[in-house]
Amino acid sequence: MNASTPLRLAVVGCGVIGRLHAEVAAHSPDLDVVALVDPYAPSAEALARRLEDLGQTAPRIYGDLAAALEDGGIDIVAVCTLSGTHASLALQALEAGAHVVVEKPLDVALAPARALREAADARPGQVVAVISQHRHDPSALAVRRALDAGRFGRVTSAVANIDWFRSQEYYDSAAWRGTWTLDGGGALMNQGVHTLDLLLWFLGEPVEVVAHTARLAHERIEVEDVAVAILKFASGALATLHASTAAYPDLGVRLQVHGTDGSAVIASDELVFFHAKDAEDEGPRGGQAAKELEAAGIAAPVVVAPDGSEYGNAHLTQWTDIVEAIREGREPLVTLGDGHLALATVRAVYLSATLAQPIRVADVLDGKYDEQSTETGFVAEGC
Repeated sequence: MNASTPLRLAVVGCGVIGRLHAEVAAHSPDLDVVALVDPYAPSAEALARRLEDLGQTAPRIYGDLAAALEDGGIDIVAVCTLSGTHASLALQALEAGAHVVVEKPLDVALAPARALREAADARPGQVVAVISQHRHDPSALAVRRALDAGRFGRVTSAVANIDWFRSQEYYDSAAWRGTWTLDGGGALMNQGVHTLDLLLWFLGEPVEVVAHTARLAHERIEVEDVAVAILKFASGALATLHASTAAYPDLGVRLQVHGTDGSAVIASDELVFFHAKDAEDEGPRGGQAAKELEAAGIAAPVVVAPDGSEYGNAHLTQWTDIVEAIREGREPLVTLGDGHLALATVRAVYLSATLAQPIRVADVLDGKYDEQSTETGFVAEGC
């Protein structure tokens, strides 16, 4: 593949997140948005006009993915639709020979996600990535770098808080919001999955989950607006997880990692505390965070767009990694397997809360609960 030729991108779903990915691509010299897919033509047409304003050639517009794939000329498909449609559309693109990028979560159910992973395993030349842009944040990279070097000693625990607020109007704004079938869950599946993914990236494989969920502050939704869980990891480390869309006025996200030789705290995507025995200093312990970022040369990247403007965010950084993975024939930083594990862990939280028992994540991954239902109406595969 010619490294100087932009990869041709089709964006499926032209809502808020599809628009974000299309605009990011428009600022990248490595990507060219050639197709927009949405059954609601006005959304696609509005996004096409926006891309033209950014200097892109007007993309082709389609009402469904099959038609776009049939016309050809597509290297990558970005799936930015409702969560419950992610895996099936990704599989369709994969089978057509395209590389695939799936917005979080991978899906709302494990069976279609498992089918996608099996198909991807049979096509090693095609890259399938799941969006988890916060792994590319300088704060997250600095913590992962320290963990890989063993600078925190034995990792003993972590605390993940997603203390967000969503109004009733947010849920009322679209019929699919807050449904099991298309949203796949509430505060954890929709808002908290990014922080959960970082927790797994830092602490490794989760073994068992014990959880409770509740719907306490919102009406006319099927899913939770508060979820709390305790996770046990293969290393023996323990973590607490709290996800809410009922924490007025919205306190943001905070992730703490603790070990026998050090700790780190990320708040609102920034590294606000870092301390390790090998980095003792005379100042406040939180002052080491800036030094760690500087010493590692980790900074938010800025890309110069074709029109000379500067643009940078974690989504663009992840897209840059995905393009490089395609051209170099390697796995991206966030793989399909990573997205699969995050989804299985979310499902384990919901199963534990519904069945009132500990749930082994490996059992969820293996499909033990695919047909499990309860008197509450919750079905393990998100119906």
